[in-house]
Amino acid sequence: MRATIMYQAGDVRVENVPDARIRDPGDALIRVTRACICGSDLWPYRLKQPDGSGQAMGHEAIGVVEAIGRDVRRVKVGDVVVMPFAFSDGSCAFCHEGLHTSCVHGGFFGSGGGVGGAQAEALRIPQADGTLYAIPVGADDALMPSLLTLSDVMGTGHHAAVAARVGKGRKVAVIGDGAVGLCGVIAAQRLGAEQIIIMGRHPDRLELAQRFGATDVVSERGRDATERVRELTGGFGVHSVLECVGTDQAMATSVAIARAGGAVGRVGVPHYDVIPQAQPMFFRNIIVGGGPAPVRAYIEELLPDVLEGRIEPGLVFDRTVSLDGVPDGYRAMDARESIKVMVKP
Repeated sequence: MRATIMYQAGDVRVENVPDARIRDPGDALIRVTRACICGSDLWPYRLKQPDGSGQAMGHEAIGVVEAIGRDVRRVKVGDVVVMPFAFSDGSCAFCHEGLHTSCVHGGFFGSGGGVGGAQAEALRIPQADGTLYAIPVGADDALMPSLLTLSDVMGTGHHAAVAARVGKGRKVAVIGDGAVGLCGVIAAQRLGAEQIIIMGRHPDRLELAQRFGATDVVSERGRDATERVRELTGGFGVHSVLECVGTDQAMATSVAIARAGGAVGRVGVPHYDVIPQAQPMFFRNIIVGGGPAPVRAYIEELLPDVLEGRIEPGLVFDRTVSLDGVPDGYRAMDARESIKVMVKP
């Protein structure tokens, strides 16, 4: 079969690899019908050092179940399924608490350790019963782009909003105009936020954010951004900040624009060792939470809104490529020519 392998920064190849197959009794084998490139994939695309071996890429997919292990009970051959970016057994203490990304037997797709990547023709799914979520549509349903976002970015934007305590009447700022930030706008609007400030610099993305429900746009950075947000919020700042970037500057801005007693939900993979602005955060009683989103726990809540057309997170996909087009998809996203690239093997 063919799969995407990254060897070093900028070196992405689609190669022939051994066929995915059932290995353990709890496994399922899916034929990937939709996958995509994530903003987090751009970090290794920019920074990965050669290590003598390649890394299988991709952690978001929808597929059709082609085979199951003898212990699989909840999914069956022929099911169309959402594959969250993390696999989980569905039965440990953390899974029962809705924190599937901390499953004691879990892990992440595309991270090595014998687990492949989703930018491929097929994929072995460990712990299929606790991981896969069957959806009541055909493999080529018109809603497929939005359904695909439930594997990561829509659930991640929702997680940022939940961690930031977004609710009715709250003032919200979303830092980052990538796919996760844009889905964060959807999440904030869906949860009843009164004011949603999108912070970004790309006109096409900001236009989409406003379509999703953003009420204000802030394109400044640093101190200028902080002053602008405070100006828009009566001088106090926002109740909730969705930090969807992962840089120290984004985190420092998050603390600076949060009002006293506010909350920051961070879902951008952090590329810093210490959270900036620790003292202001302490003295202003600002809560900081978040992490890898347990998207498996959110599918049941978000799926009806997608199926019934109340939200359209699939609009974040502005380019579709075949598997052979994946390397150029990485280039396009890195060059900011595309918000998010869908892969149709």
